[in-house]
Amino acid sequence: MGQLPLSTLIRHYEEGYMTPEQVNLLLRYLPVDITYVDENDRVIFYNRGEDRVFPRSKGVIGREVKFCHPPKSVHMVLRIVEEFKAGTKDVAEFWINFKGRMIHIRYFAIRDKEKNYRGVIEMSQDVTDIQKLEGQKRLLDWD
Repeated sequence: MGQLPLSTLIRHYEEGYMTPEQVNLLLRYLPVDITYVDENDRVIFYNRGEDRVFPRSKGVIGREVKFCHPPKSVHMVLRIVEEFKAGTKDVAEFWINFKGRMIHIRYFAIRDKEKNYRGVIEMSQDVTDIQKLEGQKRLLDWD
C-alpha cells in the first residue's frame, strides 16, 4: 500500500495549512472544552481533551442539544440558540463554581460569510488558576 499524495493529507485553511492529525492534536491540547452544535440543533463535534470540565461521550454526536444539558439549565441553552438564530445576540457567557473550581462558559453564534446562522460553539474553561494571577511574569522560571 503506497503513501497518499501530500496534497490529500494537507488541508488549506484561511490562515494556513495543517494535516488532519495536526488539527486533531491542536483541538485535543487546547485548554478549553469545545462543543459545536449545527444549525439543526444537533451536536456535531466536541474536542477530547484529557481534563474536560464537562466530559462528553461519542453518544452525543447527532443528539439534539436540548438532550445534552441538565433540566435546570436546558431552558437557558434553548434561549441562547433562539436568540442566535434570530440574529439578536452573538455571545452569551456564564461563570459557575463547579466541584470547587471556577468555570467560565461561553457560547458563540457561528455565521457564514453571508451572516447566515450555522450553529453555536460552547466553550468551557477552568479559570480558577487564571483568576489568581497578579502583577507580571516576564521570565521563564523552570530552573
